[in-house]
Amino acid sequence: MYFMALATDYDGTIAHDGVVREETVAALQSLKDTGRKLILVTGRELADLKRAFPATELFDKIVAENGALLYTPSSEEERTLAPPPSLEFIRRLKARGVEPISAGRSIVGTWEPHQSTVLEIIQKLGLELEIIFNKGAVMVLPTGVNKASGLAAALADLKLSPYNVVGVGDAENDHAFLKACGLSVAVDNAIPAVKETADLVTKSARGAGVEELVTNLTERDQELASDHGGIVIGYKKNDRPVELRPQDIVLIAGKSGLGKSSLAIALTERFVENKFQFCVLDPEGDFEGLEGAVTLGNADTPPQEAQVVDLLDKPENNVVVSALALKLEERPDFFAKIITALTRLRARTARPHWLIIDEAHHLLPTSRDSQSLALAKDLQGTIMVTVHPDAIAKDALASVTTVLAFGEEGNGIIKVFCKQAGIKRPDKVQKLTEKDVLFWRPQSDKPPQPIAAEKRRQSHKRHSRKYAEGELPEEASFYFRGPENKLKLRAQNLMIFLQIAEGVDDRTWLHHLESGDYSRWFRKQLKDKKLAKEAASIEENKSLSAQESRKLLSDAVRRRYTAPATASE
Repeated sequence: MYFMALATDYDGTIAHDGVVREETVAALQSLKDTGRKLILVTGRELADLKRAFPATELFDKIVAENGALLYTPSSEEERTLAPPPSLEFIRRLKARGVEPISAGRSIVGTWEPHQSTVLEIIQKLGLELEIIFNKGAVMVLPTGVNKASGLAAALADLKLSPYNVVGVGDAENDHAFLKACGLSVAVDNAIPAVKETADLVTKSARGAGVEELVTNLTERDQELASDHGGIVIGYKKNDRPVELRPQDIVLIAGKSGLGKSSLAIALTERFVENKFQFCVLDPEGDFEGLEGAVTLGNADTPPQEAQVVDLLDKPENNVVVSALALKLEERPDFFAKIITALTRLRARTARPHWLIIDEAHHLLPTSRDSQSLALAKDLQGTIMVTVHPDAIAKDALASVTTVLAFGEEGNGIIKVFCKQAGIKRPDKVQKLTEKDVLFWRPQSDKPPQPIAAEKRRQSHKRHSRKYAEGELPEEASFYFRGPENKLKLRAQNLMIFLQIAEGVDDRTWLHHLESGDYSRWFRKQLKDKKLAKEAASIEENKSLSAQESRKLLSDAVRRRYTAPATASE
């Protein structure tokens, strides 16, 4: 089970004219009976919601006031997530004839066409408030408080990742929380803007649409998950990306020194960027010090199972489990216990999203076949890295959905895999070199094909520090000159480039953006084709504002160049 929770709006989604029909309540209860959590995310004040919908105990968490209040029905605990409204603000609204008006723990609500008056008073009082619209309703909340922030608080309590949540809604104020969910759904009566951005649109409206969604979730959970949350592992010859799916079970195999560990590290970097939780089972200590993860265990002290589970219980933590202190013969039993504990955690939370098993022939050896390796059927989202695929338990190999074979012996690796897994090997044989990586999905009718595998960035950052904080010569520096060539602001490295970029006026920024100067500099002077390509896509997107394009370009640079310039190569 991948989707562990359903987060739903109230009005216009499960409710019609404020009322939830019995069939919808029954459908939600049936979903809860599968072990999933239910979260209600509404703009209503809690007292108003309880009057309209007495069965609030159906939900594990209720986010009310559009993200400002978190309520737990089982304990009746209420927790405010934002400061109370300004009394002076409410007084002035009333003095200006804004009616009707309501005030909750934090939210202040009224209706169109009062939004102009509301905005005027906010500006006069200098308040950090923002207006959120919902089909004619005008809701005023502290800046940054919305349904997404409220949902995040609910998920933190439930120890769930947003990737494992399905969100469903219908109106403007649902955009934020739907975007935060792993799968976003719009009911058929949703406004066009919500339908356009949702992953799925139900055939039916309101409660009937939610009932339809519940059926899909209970019957097609894995299928729905496979269409979302992909991670790029490389590119075909036509530059089309190749992705791993959340349910994939991956074998990375080949001789030492060909890049297997490099690809595994590159994948952890993508997991961190995309906020997928991962755990690395590291028998040889090769992943110690991995960026974005906590390492448990070292050459002197083995890790403790309870420590591993405690850390992974929080979705934001990634863990490397190093067994360097254990003898070779002790490692299979130790990791069998760890995997069993992770299987229990996954059954409850669907996390960690990815499990990397390095030296898999040590941890899942053929000698464990007699135990049938019950864990093999729970290996979804697992990456096995090995030099010896023939030494891995057959039950584990038989479950593999994706093979990445490194080097000129890639065809032979696939042959060994097929023999060990008991499946038919492909007829087509590729002519390969040491630099090639064969990608193959055994369940597909497509033959193995060479790809350019993703490269890890951690070593790239060390080799590129002179670009980040060093001193480029004048001819290699970037100059912000502006449309009329009146400026001459020199950026002799990327950090200075970002500082100047943040300070120049929009006209100067857009002049260089529209001229393609940023991608040209990255490509010609920094020799960074990937960054140049990403910059070019930003330059070509005419819908972006100056502020948006600045942020996207800054984020792209910082992802690739964040290490100190003085570190050793």
